[in-house]
Amino acid sequence: MFTGIIEEVGKIKNLAKEGSNLHIEIEAKMTPDLKIDQSVAHNGVCLTVVSIKDYSYTVTAIQETLNKTNLSSLAENDFVNLERGMKLGDRLDGHIVQGHVDQTAKCIEILEIDGSWQFTFEYDPKLNNITIEKGSITVNGVSLTVVNSKRNSFSVAIIPYTYENTTFKHLKESSIINLEFDVIGKYVKRITELS
Repeated sequence: MFTGIIEEVGKIKNLAKEGSNLHIEIEAKMTPDLKIDQSVAHNGVCLTVVSIKDYSYTVTAIQETLNKTNLSSLAENDFVNLERGMKLGDRLDGHIVQGHVDQTAKCIEILEIDGSWQFTFEYDPKLNNITIEKGSITVNGVSLTVVNSKRNSFSVAIIPYTYENTTFKHLKESSIINLEFDVIGKYVKRITELS
């Protein structure tokens, strides 16, 4: 369980294929505090720490994960948003995030608006995921509020702190990002479909 509040931006140090699996080595300041078998969200994807060495650690993404997320497009020296699992009893500063990406989306517009930014993303509506105005969405692991909700697109407003301390400053129009839609909204939608 995560909150969508990014702790650190990590740097991809090495990528190694083994069969259909991808071993991803990440350089991060939080590494000395990690332990083997710990869950860490990488651009919103929950992955398990499998090895640790000095200030870098390795996680493994299986083919299913690579098919449904943007992790397959990572390259050495790319940056990823990192968040460790939530501690029971901590404040929930973002929203409930599972680390299970529902689908990817494409950044179709970036507007700078007098000291902040508005990013617009377009996604495939055939997967039946929805956003609602002022609802929660996770973009590359970052908990955000939806604005301008449409059937297959939405926007988010990014403050300077979020822009500087996440991978948003590296996004471009046409960048592919990971989306996790609000878990409560997904259950409500499913219940209404079955009624």
